[in-house]
Amino acid sequence: MSKFVYFFGGESAENTGLEKSEQKNLLGGKGANLAEMCRIGLPVPAGFTITTEVCTWFYDHGRTYPAILKAQIEEALRKTEAVMGAKFGDPANPLLVSCRSGARDSMPGMMDTVLNIGLNEKTLAGLIKATGNERFAWDCYRRFVQMYGDVVLDLKPQSKSEEDPFEHILHTLKHEKHVELDNDLTVDDLKELVKRFKAVVKEKKGKDFPEDPMEQLIGAVGAVFGSWNNDRATVYRRQYGIPHEWGTAVNIQSMIFGNMGDDSGTGVAFTRDPATGENTFYGEYLINAQGEDVVAGIRTPKKIEELGHDMPAVYAELGQVRLKLEKHYRDVQDIEFTIQKGKLWMLQTRNGKRTGFAAIRFAVDMVNEGLISQEEALSVGRIPPTT
Repeated sequence: MSKFVYFFGGESAENTGLEKSEQKNLLGGKGANLAEMCRIGLPVPAGFTITTEVCTWFYDHGRTYPAILKAQIEEALRKTEAVMGAKFGDPANPLLVSCRSGARDSMPGMMDTVLNIGLNEKTLAGLIKATGNERFAWDCYRRFVQMYGDVVLDLKPQSKSEEDPFEHILHTLKHEKHVELDNDLTVDDLKELVKRFKAVVKEKKGKDFPEDPMEQLIGAVGAVFGSWNNDRATVYRRQYGIPHEWGTAVNIQSMIFGNMGDDSGTGVAFTRDPATGENTFYGEYLINAQGEDVVAGIRTPKKIEELGHDMPAVYAELGQVRLKLEKHYRDVQDIEFTIQKGKLWMLQTRNGKRTGFAAIRFAVDMVNEGLISQEEALSVGRIPPTT
């Protein structure tokens, strides 16, 4: 029986039986790195990777899946639940998950993502009880309905002249309530927002927003596989010479919430400055936010060094993670992280893009630091070719 799903979490990851250099062909770059971060003891939210082979099957068989895939997903979900101490779809103690793409070569922002999968009217009540934070729970729910509606139900604008129906509803409500920021909306405002979001789904799709968590999950997986062939992803692959037949993996990962209050947050960073090559931590973060907020331009992020003032213990731990990642991967890393109630979680690492000048400085400094040899520094990919 073919294996299409690989679990990771709790400082371990299922063995693919492949060499490290070949793992990203099966698990995608993101999935391979999530598994590797688990193996070296970093705090990674548990989850599982659906392999690139399923993407190939998906397109070769009329956008359907291998018959055994659902059972393998359910098995991996049980393992994820055991590590995270919550249950997918459980009204009392719900586990929520994200669904993200993961191609062999990084294609940032080209494919779709869905967060907070597993929320419905019943699990929402459980999330409120578990966190004691009603506003947080409703904020997660309104984000989920909007993202799922855009990505899975295909309600996102098809052209630049077309307005996103959910953004229109959000802007209208903020105007009615005389507020500027999403954070200024009250719990009752968020409830009204979800009501209007679901109404527009019913109006435009002729059916109710899906309440069944497994239906939500399978829908999100299909949307991510489907986004492999969207226009922007196809153009990106053509521009950077990425073969169209490779396909993408899909990563299902336990949700960690950066929007649970002032002791939570999310950020992106490079282990060294990708523009100058300087050996300084470089990045930005937001307090009380989810990942998409950092890149959406809704709020102005803070520089990563300010985290040392806002959350000194987390910043110190992140500094140790930075060193551990560079030592393990022997290269500069581009990372994503989330902080939930003062606890740091690592969501992604990958070799960071860099300017030509930075590439040379990285290589020289890493030789001097003993991280890599002179031969490695001069290898293909370390130093850009001269023209």
